[in-house]
Amino acid sequence: MTTEPTPTPYDALLVVSFGGPEGPDDVVPFLENVTRGRGIPRERLAEVGEHYGLFGGVSPINAQCRDLVAALRLELHAAGRDLPVYWGNRNWHPMLADTMRTMRDDGVRRALAFVTSAWSSYSACRQYLDDIEAARAIVGADAPTVDAPTVDKIRQFFDHPGFIEPMADNVRAALERAGVSGNEPASRVLFSAHSIPMSMAGSSDYVVQLHEAARLVAARVGIGDHEVVYQSRSGPPTVPWLEPDVGDRIEELAAEGIETVVLVPLGFISDHMEVIYDLDTLAAQRASSNGVRLERASTVGVDPRFIALIRELVDERIDPAVPRRSLGDLGVRPDRCAVGCCPAPARPR
Repeated sequence: MTTEPTPTPYDALLVVSFGGPEGPDDVVPFLENVTRGRGIPRERLAEVGEHYGLFGGVSPINAQCRDLVAALRLELHAAGRDLPVYWGNRNWHPMLADTMRTMRDDGVRRALAFVTSAWSSYSACRQYLDDIEAARAIVGADAPTVDAPTVDKIRQFFDHPGFIEPMADNVRAALERAGVSGNEPASRVLFSAHSIPMSMAGSSDYVVQLHEAARLVAARVGIGDHEVVYQSRSGPPTVPWLEPDVGDRIEELAAEGIETVVLVPLGFISDHMEVIYDLDTLAAQRASSNGVRLERASTVGVDPRFIALIRELVDERIDPAVPRRSLGDLGVRPDRCAVGCCPAPARPR
């Protein structure tokens, strides 16, 4: 049963994501978008993109975004929120500027933006704000806006119960599949997230947030010892990035007598390429070659509690009386990022 639509100060919800290729011919052009301005030769991009060939040249992220948008539309309608849901990507179709044009043509003038990242840092938050502004600049003065110069971005949600609780259930299921509790001397739970340059990590709360979310999930599952590890590093080896690398740590744990590792892709909301290739393929190969049983937990995907989380974050921006929920010790994140927070890292020449 649905309720009557409630008027809102916003015309639409915009889902903003990374994007990914949807066929072999898309792979190199997609990677050119990802690495724009870095001067990486096309031949090198073709080499980097070979792992997409294992999956038919298709990243699952776009299909997962379609599922997310469909679930959000149903959730908002059931809650009486008369908000159309749009979707635009940073690096592949539907490109954000194209989506912004559609929103303009549909008469949208005030929009909330949900970014498919739970965290702070330049690449996880500030860069998406920059992408929104760049898209608005391309579309022109009639592009959707709230308070110039930005569309309103929904706050970070790494410690929201709608994220933590589904992840805790996913970890429980992975532990059950592995036949361990996670507290045995020969087992270990690793929470994995995308590595970023140390310079980027030092100008944000990314590491603190990851450790807090891992602690919250572990506490709900009853896990004692656990670790945060990093994956998907890119860039020149002379630039320091967050460590330990997940594959390196699995190898070290094997040498320490660990027989079973449960790997939790905490840094991601869906099972996209960084999960199915960097974890299910590369990390799994490292584990197998070192005699370690590896079990990987699922991401939140379109778990109803996660979809309700997004609707709740929309509600709290519309109605100040809606409680702002978070768990742990870091408190509710602000609606708006501070001016100058999470700056872009300096790139080596």
